[in-house]
Amino acid sequence: MFNVTGLLKRLVIGRARRSEELQGTLLPKRLALPIFASDPLSSVAYATQEILLVLTLGGLAYLHFTPWIAVAVVSLMTVVVLSYRQVVYAYPSGGGSYEVVSTNLGPSAGLVVAASLLVDYVMTVAVSVASGVDNIISAIPQLAEYRVPLALAFVAVLTAMNLRGTRESGNAFAAPTYLFIGGVLIMVGTGLVRYLLGDAPVAESAKYGVTPEPGDANLAGLALLMLVLRAFSSGCTALTGVEAISNGVPAFRKPKSQNAAATMVAMGAIAIVMFVGVTTLAIVSKVHITDDACRLTGLDGNCEDHTQRTVIAQIAAAVFGGENSVGFYFIQAATALVLVLAANTAFNGFPLLSSILAQHRYLPRQLHNRGDRLAFSNGIMALAVVAGLLLWGFRANVTNLIHLYILGVFTSFTLSQTGMVRHWNGELRATTDPALRRRHHSARVINALGAVVTGLVLVIVLATKFLQGAWLAVLAAIVLWVMMRGIRRHYDATSAELAVTDPREELVPPSRVLGIVLVSTLHKPTLRALSYARALRPDRLEALTVSVDHDEALALRERWEEYGIDVPLKVVDSPYREVTRPVVGYVRSLRRESPRDVVAVFIPEYVVGHWWENLLHNQSALWLKSRLLFTPGVMVISVPWQLSSSAHADRPTARAPGSVRRGEPAYPRARKDSDLSRH
Repeated sequence: MFNVTGLLKRLVIGRARRSEELQGTLLPKRLALPIFASDPLSSVAYATQEILLVLTLGGLAYLHFTPWIAVAVVSLMTVVVLSYRQVVYAYPSGGGSYEVVSTNLGPSAGLVVAASLLVDYVMTVAVSVASGVDNIISAIPQLAEYRVPLALAFVAVLTAMNLRGTRESGNAFAAPTYLFIGGVLIMVGTGLVRYLLGDAPVAESAKYGVTPEPGDANLAGLALLMLVLRAFSSGCTALTGVEAISNGVPAFRKPKSQNAAATMVAMGAIAIVMFVGVTTLAIVSKVHITDDACRLTGLDGNCEDHTQRTVIAQIAAAVFGGENSVGFYFIQAATALVLVLAANTAFNGFPLLSSILAQHRYLPRQLHNRGDRLAFSNGIMALAVVAGLLLWGFRANVTNLIHLYILGVFTSFTLSQTGMVRHWNGELRATTDPALRRRHHSARVINALGAVVTGLVLVIVLATKFLQGAWLAVLAAIVLWVMMRGIRRHYDATSAELAVTDPREELVPPSRVLGIVLVSTLHKPTLRALSYARALRPDRLEALTVSVDHDEALALRERWEEYGIDVPLKVVDSPYREVTRPVVGYVRSLRRESPRDVVAVFIPEYVVGHWWENLLHNQSALWLKSRLLFTPGVMVISVPWQLSSSAHADRPTARAPGSVRRGEPAYPRARKDSDLSRH
């Protein structure tokens, strides 16, 4: 049969790869940068905007705080990059913050980091894609009504690209990332040169005034401090994704730690230059942007119909000579593309972290398996589904989504840097070499500074964003934390229950084996099941049929005797026309009579080759099996009979990598139906 699903799968993700090919998927630095650093690099497209949106709540009077807030964000980014550079060298296995905290602060604290990062990765996809769509709409306002479909389509494309493998996604995403970096640097350089020559670019919104929010005008004291701190916490979105490189060290080529550390430094330097440049141009060109267009004064026409362009779009238009210039469209295209691709940081970090957690039995084990292209396919799909639901629920609105963002990042930042301080304390106790001790002391100072600074930012983020929606992220992290502990308890309890204490006790044979062949009618599958049951030589063998129709049961008995079958036929009445309950009840009665006996139930089944053939038969065997499996001392044995339509399913196919490990067959799955179904 022509396998449409298999063909589509191959078209989307490509041919399956052998497990031995994993080494060939390792990344050079030039590809690792766009894969793991696209999130912090692209965040310069909206970090400045988030600062301005908060400050303009009080009107234009508070925009003079912008450069000071930018300096604070840059200082924080420098500290965090240097701190995580230490993590890359100390923990090169790829666990990142989770491994650092679990090792030094304990499993519970490690799960806090893991839960926070998982939530943040989902938010990275949602915010990055929504922001990318915003920039597309800034260039083509007519697409505003298609915001959500566009966002979901981008998530689907990212999912397909990442299912093809890490290296393939890197090849696809490298060019847009480097084009964005080059475009922003050219824009910043051009704008600053114009400013120095006395021809400063002027944003389209410079002519508008801003009406303060009620209660936010003439702020002073604590209220002013809270406004500035809230703007700072919004600007800290520039730091999202910084930790992704520390999680992805195993994906780098050797020497892994050195390459990862060099990539992290390059990422930090580029991100800082671009963020400072964009913020400077926003100040120079006098960009005025608000969370509500109706707060802008001097607008022509209805404010509700006015679409505000993003900060980077206004700067590009001002620098390159208007909204119809080539430079404007290039920046918008590159920004939109890189913001969408920034979600790729999460598509690499989330599956890898999920795999580590699954390996440690905190998440379902399926998340640890690699797919056909040696990517963690189950984790990729899980991330896509949750992020898609979030985009749909919040209508792909960046302003609404941004409040749920960065809380998880700074939770992991703070705990990981605290864990690194304890790590260096242990290293100092274990070594007496003066040179090593000096390096360890320096590293401890860096991580201690990182812990203090990121801890303060975490408090600020909680205080300023909790009631704006960050409580949802906190709640999601708590639910994840509780769920992961529950999963670990289940796996631990299962392992303890299945552990062999005394092999001699487990190998004691049952007193007797009672064989039961289920019969609905007398045909070839029934006779094969009887023959197979006889070959196993149970101590007692009988056939069992359920009398739903008295005349049919009587006819079956007559044919049974006519054929001279020497297996006794037991007929169980079913006045309510049920099959499952009478069979289960009869089997359980045998167990009650002799608890040390084992009951082997043989179910004749025939195999069909087409999916639609299953629709023509009932599925009573599936329900019956599920009920019998919960009965202690009962073994369920399927005896297949292949119909002619299933003959094509016998053609062998090549095994996909890892198929043996996952228990997948080397042949296409044929569909089975039970002999119990009337046909």
